[in-house]
Amino acid sequence: MKRLLAIAIAVVVLALAGCTNDPLAEQYADGSGQGYVSGDGAYTEIPPGDRGEAIEYSGTTEAGDTVTSDDFAGTVHVINFWYASCPPCRAEAPDLKAISEEYTDVPFLGVNVSDTADGAITFEKRFEIGYPSIIDAETNSVQLAFAGQGAVAPNAVPTTLILDRDGKVAGRISGLIQDKSILTSMIDKVLAEGD
Repeated sequence: MKRLLAIAIAVVVLALAGCTNDPLAEQYADGSGQGYVSGDGAYTEIPPGDRGEAIEYSGTTEAGDTVTSDDFAGTVHVINFWYASCPPCRAEAPDLKAISEEYTDVPFLGVNVSDTADGAITFEKRFEIGYPSIIDAETNSVQLAFAGQGAVAPNAVPTTLILDRDGKVAGRISGLIQDKSILTSMIDKVLAEGD
């Protein structure tokens, strides 16, 4: 009986020790109370032959316009999942603005996962963001469209995705973009696929 109890305790201790490798559990344990899952800035690039299916999505922007995946057909484009009170979203906004202005042939689209249109507009004016954002808080339809993408799903805020000309996810940055050159290099690689 004592031996079974010792084994059971050991199993529980090992299971609990395994929780420390879970970023969400670590965020909860550190008491930050940040209220969201933040990525660590890790990025993933997917070779063309390993990419999933083309993603179909649609939504309404902060200006009331309808945007769909068809609007980006045949282009390399960038989608950034964000919301206004997210600290890393605010920190990376100037870099996204600069890159979107540098890469004029690469459309950028935001997906606001939490705010109303007014909240998104206030953020965009403050950071002088020139590209639109789908307001996705009520329906989560754009987030759900990308959820089945496994290792490149937007499971943290912010998440930045690079989509290829076929509408397939070619790369992901999970969390704050650590350096502009990471995103520009990823965009350059996907653009070069058409050469």
